[in-house]
Amino acid sequence: MYSVEVRDRIMIAHSLPDPFFGPAQGLHGATFVVDVAFFRETLTAQNVVVDIGAALDVLKKTLAPLAYQNLDTLPQFAGILTTTEYLARHIFDAMAAAAKAGALGADGQGLSKIRVTLHETDLARASFESGLG
Repeated sequence: MYSVEVRDRIMIAHSLPDPFFGPAQGLHGATFVVDVAFFRETLTAQNVVVDIGAALDVLKKTLAPLAYQNLDTLPQFAGILTTTEYLARHIFDAMAAAAKAGALGADGQGLSKIRVTLHETDLARASFESGLG
């Protein structure tokens, strides 16, 4: 299987108000490095997985509404623990919808799966990966 991966960064603030999270219960900031990998079984007629420029544009547009925001105040996250794992799925859903809607060009229609990885630090990261069938 072939893959192409693109990367961007996002700075957010949030809290995780559950005793499970110890000191992270309080409001704190996070800077995530966000990697999105696109997979396909065979290359396109142009011998690519997906147009890298289009993938970078879609990722930037996906992250823009979250950038420099306190996630606790955004309606779409009301009552949700915005863990790194949860945010990986949130970003995956947006990237998958964009691929299906043609935002990645015709290349996006033939993707097998997408993986979104959020790096909290150089020591910790979380991912969500799923097929697009």
